[in-house]
Amino acid sequence: MANVIICSAAEVDYIESLTWYAARSVDAANDFDAEFDRALAQIANDPERFPLCDVRHRYFLLRRFPFRVIYRIVHDDVVVIAVAHGSRSPIYWTDR
Repeated sequence: MANVIICSAAEVDYIESLTWYAARSVDAANDFDAEFDRALAQIANDPERFPLCDVRHRYFLLRRFPFRVIYRIVHDDVVVIAVAHGSRSPIYWTDR
């Protein structure tokens, strides 16, 4: 199992999204949080399982929410670099 590291920019993405859901529905925020945790567990368990979005990065699509968890594999670690909403530019995170 890989160690998951969440970069500060991805943490901001996550917190902003969680806050947005929490302002509308506590249940939705809890569901988003649980889905994000599920994504991290699946990525950690088998990081190479998910599709490439470019030469270095992979993504995991959340099931019930319009988000992708963008990550790269660095040695034995997985570095999450973005929690990207589907409506955002697909490359806004490339300088991270």
